[in-house]
Amino acid sequence: MDQQTSATLMSFVPLILIFVVFYFMLIRPQKKREKETQAMRSNLDVGDEIVTVGGIVGIIVSVKDDTLVIETGSDRSKIRITRWAVQANVTPKEPADKPAAK
Repeated sequence: MDQQTSATLMSFVPLILIFVVFYFMLIRPQKKREKETQAMRSNLDVGDEIVTVGGIVGIIVSVKDDTLVIETGSDRSKIRITRWAVQANVTPKEPADKPAAK
């Protein structure tokens, strides 16, 4: 009986290993990307250039709670969008404090 129980448990080991590999290769990186995206969306400010999930590129002119107003094109059209519609912030980031040259 003891031999049969250990054989049954050993048959579950590959399944458990597959789940662990699946977690570290797919689920964990996705959660990290979601956190980074959420942080980017919460740090949007007036003057940032963004790209929406629909591919519209614009500059933020107004921020109110969960709504942004962006200005697009040469005719400066204004479009109101929600924060979740922002895919990327393409404003160049300022470099961190550089060490003083000696």
